Amino acid sequence: MKTQQQIIEASEKYLMKTYGRFPVALVHGDGCRVFDADGKSYIDFLAGIAVNGLGHGHPALLHAIEEQSRKLLHVSNFYHIEPQAELARLLVEHSFADKVFFCNSGAEANEAAIKLARKAAKDRGEPDRFEIITMTQSFHGRTLAALTATGQEKFHKGFEPLVPGFRYIPFNDIPAAEKAVNGKTCAVMVEPVQGEGGVNVPGPDYLHALREICDKRGALLIFDEVQCGMGRTGRLFACEHFGVWPDIMTLAKSLGGGVPIGAMLARDEAAKSFSPGTHASTFGGNPLSCAAGIAVMKTLLATGFMENVTARSDYFQERLLKLKKAHPVIRNVRALGLMVGMELTVDGAPVVKACMEKGFLINCTNGNVLRFLPPLIIRNEEIDLLVEALDEIFQAGDFA
Repeated sequence: MKTQQQIIEASEKYLMKTYGRFPVALVHGDGCRVFDADGKSYIDFLAGIAVNGLGHGHPALLHAIEEQSRKLLHVSNFYHIEPQAELARLLVEHSFADKVFFCNSGAEANEAAIKLARKAAKDRGEPDRFEIITMTQSFHGRTLAALTATGQEKFHKGFEPLVPGFRYIPFNDIPAAEKAVNGKTCAVMVEPVQGEGGVNVPGPDYLHALREICDKRGALLIFDEVQCGMGRTGRLFACEHFGVWPDIMTLAKSLGGGVPIGAMLARDEAAKSFSPGTHASTFGGNPLSCAAGIAVMKTLLATGFMENVTARSDYFQERLLKLKKAHPVIRNVRALGLMVGMELTVDGAPVVKACMEKGFLINCTNGNVLRFLPPLIIRNEEIDLLVEALDEIFQAGDFA
């Protein structure tokens, strides 16, 4: 096996500099722990940015991948694929949707949703209804339309001109939505909980209001649950906490437990606008990724799993709120399930580095929000270890 330094040197030599990487090469995982090439252990409170929902090496997921790999890795979507149909059934039967389109990532799922919303408007005889309203501080992906939908200018710089037909309004602002949605709006696109924007949880009436506004103005409602979906918040989908279903929903990240897969779900009224030739994905819904998705879905739906996520979330929030009382540098703690943000009065990057040195993987988003997205199988003992490490870091005070 190569040393950590050898892996880092190869990365520096051959890879484009699209990531600011930490000087760590992770080579092995087990449960909620990962190990670098030099043998150091880390408790993973990032989970591949909410991808490894079942942690690392989950038996059900490994069994599904191994079994399917011996049967069939890939065939074209020119043919019917059994695991694809089964995963679609599970998603439909546990959601609002009637139909599913599979792709490979969250950005691709959002591109599909954008295309479907515009096509559905034209199929209804409303060619001028093409605008999509998204929220400031949102994040919808890095492909060009998804990037344009993202309401953060820092991601736009250097890629202009962006795709026309997008407008941004403040998140969690009902009057702004009332004012913005009009006869040109084909859809409103929103994350039920903003992730990259700082783990922003809306008020209890916000999604209800968006639903009513879209219904009244003839626009579709799209929920981007790429990060907040698939059990992350203690429900299969985050929107269930608010009692609101969209017309279109996008999923990815934890759907495959680490195997790349994305999905766009829709009601029949919108879904019928996709017909052969209107949209496609070569690898989307391949047998391997769908077998992984089935294993993830069945695990999440098992009796007691979501209740355990909620219990761990309550415990985590309780520990962090106690920490907040002890350290004025902590401005706020925001969470829904195991999607947790700790807003600081200082830059969060040094805290992330200090945590890594102590053996914990977290990250910082929006400059000063520590984001915790642990595997959904995290235990109280592991939460305790992180909180103790944070306490030591804040007491030392050398992070500012």
